[in-house]
Amino acid sequence: MPVNYATDLTPEEFAELDALVGEWAYLPDIAEAMDVQVTRVHRLMDDGSLIEVRRPEDRVRVVPAEFMDGSHPLDSLKGTVSVLRDAAFTDAQAIRWLFTADDSLPGRPIDALRRGQKTEVRRRAQTLGW
Repeated sequence: MPVNYATDLTPEEFAELDALVGEWAYLPDIAEAMDVQVTRVHRLMDDGSLIEVRRPEDRVRVVPAEFMDGSHPLDSLKGTVSVLRDAAFTDAQAIRWLFTADDSLPGRPIDALRRGQKTEVRRRAQTLGW
């Protein structure tokens, strides 16, 4: 049985996350882009290929749009999510970390992942658990 990495966010916490993320994707839209059933997207959440939060006002599950690379999840995300979960991050904390600028990269970890710098991002993520 998968571990629940979800957290209930207050409206203020979601607003802070929303300001970092900017654009969100809805699970049915992701399923449509991937040409799969929405239950397949749920399994991607379970295995860490994608992570999501629920909007507090309506409990709708949303995924940062930048986690998608066209019609599939960003390849380097799953391993990075695994490292962050090993460091005891909730999915909301992981999203916050991925979208917060890191001067040592430079820039945001999500941008570095999209540029193919997964080793550098994961190296920094590994230090978070110590």
